[in-house]
Amino acid sequence: MNKLIDKARHIAVNDPVVTLSMTPVILDAPTRPQPIEMRITAPMDGDNLPIVLLSHGHGPSLYIPSKDGYGPLAGFYAAHGFAVIQPTHGNSKVAGFDADAPGAPFFWRSRVEDFKLILDHLKEIEASLPALAGRLDPERVAAVGHSLGGQTVGMLLGARLTDTKDPDARDVNLIEPRIKAGVLLAAPGNGGDSLSAHARENYTALNPDFSHLTTRTLVVAGDSDVNPHLTTRGAAWHTDPFYHAPGSDHLLTLVGGKHGLGGIAGYDAKETDDEDPDRLAITQRMSWAYLRSALYDGDPAWDAPVTGWRLMPVSLHM
Repeated sequence: MNKLIDKARHIAVNDPVVTLSMTPVILDAPTRPQPIEMRITAPMDGDNLPIVLLSHGHGPSLYIPSKDGYGPLAGFYAAHGFAVIQPTHGNSKVAGFDADAPGAPFFWRSRVEDFKLILDHLKEIEASLPALAGRLDPERVAAVGHSLGGQTVGMLLGARLTDTKDPDARDVNLIEPRIKAGVLLAAPGNGGDSLSAHARENYTALNPDFSHLTTRTLVVAGDSDVNPHLTTRGAAWHTDPFYHAPGSDHLLTLVGGKHGLGGIAGYDAKETDDEDPDRLAITQRMSWAYLRSALYDGDPAWDAPVTGWRLMPVSLHM
């Protein structure tokens, strides 16, 4: 029980179960400067577990942008029935690539390829862990990404990318059809004139094309998530994936929410610019409910919060 949440209690979820966390799980990656280090968090019991691939952001912290961050999301999803796989991407400070390696600072292509490699070797990963062997459902895979992780997941769901300073990165298509649904949390919006002068010069990979994102997607944004170093458009920038992607069928806007969306990156963490237990719980529960109903036809998990969203400090567009 969390005594700190209030309105989020109106969002029904199934009873939590005991979970286990396995780390470090190592996957050899010959085309990568180093192996992929992962954390896998899952219910202790049960079979045919649906899978969430969770992509961390960039961020100022040392450990949160890695397999060891985002406990509030990984723990919640696992306690409510998902197996959560968290790789440490190349942009991680604690265990990423060298800062002068090709693709720095975001390593956007490598981040997408991390998940493709994980799915390619899912059976081997599962078999290497006695507590997980034979328990995953490879037909029910979703992806969730925060901030830069939102861009990574967006590409897996079908968004394309053009890096204006890389002649080999034009209309890059890395869609992953094995992923059936996704959630974009405070993801970057459109590039071009939507970017600040600093971002246009230094972050040229923040230039997505959402018109090809056709996989079912929930977009979550905070209405106070203002990042002038990245965009001139204020918080509305983070809603672009909803308005420009044909697969984005819902937009959840958190009233008062900033980039931390209540605290998804870590408990009591400096990454969180808007720490709020109720806002965090809304993000957890609404994203969980969306994924349940997206992966299981007829599952009513999403119906209740959609019906009762007016009771909560959010706005919902469909």
